[in-house]
Amino acid sequence: MQRGFLFLFFLLLIPLHVQAQTELQVWHGYRAAERAGLEKVVAAYNAAKASSGVKVTLRAIPSDAFTDKISAAVPRGVGPDLFIFPQDRLGGWVESGNTLEPLDFFLDDATRKRFLPTTMEAMTYRGSVYGLPLNFKVITLIYNKKLVAKPPKTTGELASVCKQQRAKGADSTCLVYPYTDFYYHAALMNAFGGRVFDPGPTPRLDAPENVKALELLLRWVDKDRLLPREPSTVLTTSLFNTGRAAMVFSGPWFLGEISPEIEYGLAPLPTVDEAGGKPMRPWMTVEGVAVAAPSKHKEAAYDFVSFLTGLEGAKLMALVGRQNPALEQAYQDPDIAKDTTLGAFRAQAESAVPMPNVAEMTMVWSPMTTAMNAIVRKAATPKAALQEAQQAVQKDVASLRKKR
Repeated sequence: MQRGFLFLFFLLLIPLHVQAQTELQVWHGYRAAERAGLEKVVAAYNAAKASSGVKVTLRAIPSDAFTDKISAAVPRGVGPDLFIFPQDRLGGWVESGNTLEPLDFFLDDATRKRFLPTTMEAMTYRGSVYGLPLNFKVITLIYNKKLVAKPPKTTGELASVCKQQRAKGADSTCLVYPYTDFYYHAALMNAFGGRVFDPGPTPRLDAPENVKALELLLRWVDKDRLLPREPSTVLTTSLFNTGRAAMVFSGPWFLGEISPEIEYGLAPLPTVDEAGGKPMRPWMTVEGVAVAAPSKHKEAAYDFVSFLTGLEGAKLMALVGRQNPALEQAYQDPDIAKDTTLGAFRAQAESAVPMPNVAEMTMVWSPMTTAMNAIVRKAATPKAALQEAQQAVQKDVASLRKKR
């Protein structure tokens, strides 16, 4: 009798001490500092939620296989509960279905307004929010302080600085960046009011403003000799690190490639005199955190999304992960505010344009790569090359829409 009573007593106690654990798996493509920052955020979250029964685990996916793995695994329900993703895939995943959970149900006005507006725009598709923005990247002006005392604020000043460099007899091309890469060229295109799409989205690669931007680029190469004739990312790094290039247009990914001997500074991209003094407007690429549509733990998953993109998560990702937070409040933190590198990219974000997140954007890259190379090699005029790219994209977009 006594043994039976004790057995029943212990059975009643078990639920008080044993709680089923909810494990949330997060997929990401980070390495090095970014991975270390994310690991610290997860450790802080798990410590704070130790008594809740929720635990976050990370799985690193090779970056070159990341998007394909998400596309293959998540819709079948065999992927993670959450994943960190770049905005250029957003539209395609929404259209394909069962990949991204819309977050509008969870969002209030305060949450929507805590991020830089352009980063929220990047996470929005057809009026719905499919992820909270975590970080952004933009290109800016990076210059060698020994060669350039004062970074140019306008394209007129840019030409003057480069003229002075040539007068010194320096073995230099002055400015270097992979200008045949459409991603980099977009900053100049956007300054002229150029665009990839008209509303619809309707491809508009042959817009007259796009032609003007390319005509100026050719002048920079041929007449003003601001740029080398054979651009590449490898050449950009080599020329800057050997002191043969005074300035570079690039993003935070380039900083890790700069030689320790080079004392460099960062400044906003120059305004374009030829475009009426409008600023160069680089594309802003944004990484967001999404809840997988098939996840069985959506509320718990969103709680981690909110933490990662909130102040504590943003600080760790900024100071450890070296990311520029999408959270506006983060830049008021004393440690982030005194970080001149993060501050420089934050300043450049003021003139940045979110890169299109529509599914049709994937159709643009290959024709524009062909067009840019043809223009620089003088195989086609800017107008003719853009018209050919326009026709190719129109055809591909029409095919894409037939499949929907």
